[in-house]
Amino acid sequence: MIVMKRTAFAIVLALSAPVSGGAQAQLYPPGGVGAQPVIPFPVAPPAPPPPPIVVPTVPQMNSPPPFALQNTTPGVVTQDTPPKPVLKRDRRPSFSDRVARCLDDGAAWGLNPNQRAAYSRQCANQ
Repeated sequence: MIVMKRTAFAIVLALSAPVSGGAQAQLYPPGGVGAQPVIPFPVAPPAPPPPPIVVPTVPQMNSPPPFALQNTTPGVVTQDTPPKPVLKRDRRPSFSDRVARCLDDGAAWGLNPNQRAAYSRQCANQ
C-alpha cells in the first residue's frame, strides 16, 4: 500500500515537471519579447457629462400669456362674408340609441308601457 502511494507520487511528480517547465518558458521579460515595447491596452473613453437639471417655470394664473402666444396682428373683418364654422356638427346618434334614450325619458316621466311605446316611436323619428 505504501509502495503504491510512493509510486503514484513519483508518477505525478514526473508528469508535472514538463508541464511546469513549459509554463515558465512562456513568461515575458519586463522589457518585452526581443526588446519590443509592450503595447498597453486601450482605455475606454470618459463617460459623457450628465444632462443639466433645469427647474421648469410654473405658469401664474394672473400673468399674461408669453409674447409668442399673444395675437399681435389684428384680424381683418369684412362685412360681406360670414365667418366659416370652425366646429363640425356632431353626428346624429343611431336609431337604437335614440329609442333607448326616448324609452328612458318616458320611464323617468312616469309613463305607462303603452304611453312609453307611443312616445318612443314619435321621439326617435324626429
